[in-house]
Amino acid sequence: MKTYIVTEQNVVVAFATPEAAAASSATPFDTFSNAEELAQLATAWPAERLLAVWNSLPGLTPATEIKDPAKAAKLIFKRLDKDGATPARTKKPKAERKAKGGAQAAKGAPAKGKASKKTSAAKNAPKGKKSAKAAEAGAPREGSKTAQVVAMLQRKNGATITEIMETMGWQRHTVRGFMAGAMKKAGYAVESFKPEGGERSYRLPK
Repeated sequence: MKTYIVTEQNVVVAFATPEAAAASSATPFDTFSNAEELAQLATAWPAERLLAVWNSLPGLTPATEIKDPAKAAKLIFKRLDKDGATPARTKKPKAERKAKGGAQAAKGAPAKGKASKKTSAAKNAPKGKKSAKAAEAGAPREGSKTAQVVAMLQRKNGATITEIMETMGWQRHTVRGFMAGAMKKAGYAVESFKPEGGERSYRLPK
């Protein structure tokens, strides 16, 4: 099953695996694999963002307003699932061309050079799998964006949305999407609250 990301430019890109999608996104939590996940993300987005995603896809009638985000998410995913009209299709050939270029260069290199390249590639492959499994199985990787946010939410009073925005360099909709997406997928039960006279804040229950 493909995993899609929505870039900061509101462009949808498809990847073969969730790991590949997360590694290629500045905001890896803006990913979805079905219409329900896209609808969930859309609840944290400004209305303009979902509209921009809609209008970026061929086959959908251009719109000036989206009144039903859940319905729009279903139609967007249906279009993606049907003909895969995403930038990923244009990116794959580029990757293939690079791979072919590398292969041609390798042909002109000495036989020993080929062997060393294959050996290093073989050694690196298992490490990638291990790191991916480790990230999925346990606590967030030290120093990662998730780990930084978790540390902020574990404070007594949690963290305000502004504090998270300033610390992480994110936009408001990015913070909301992170709480609704990445934190939930990671198994964290985030409490959202708004103190009287204060602003929206988040924390993790003790």
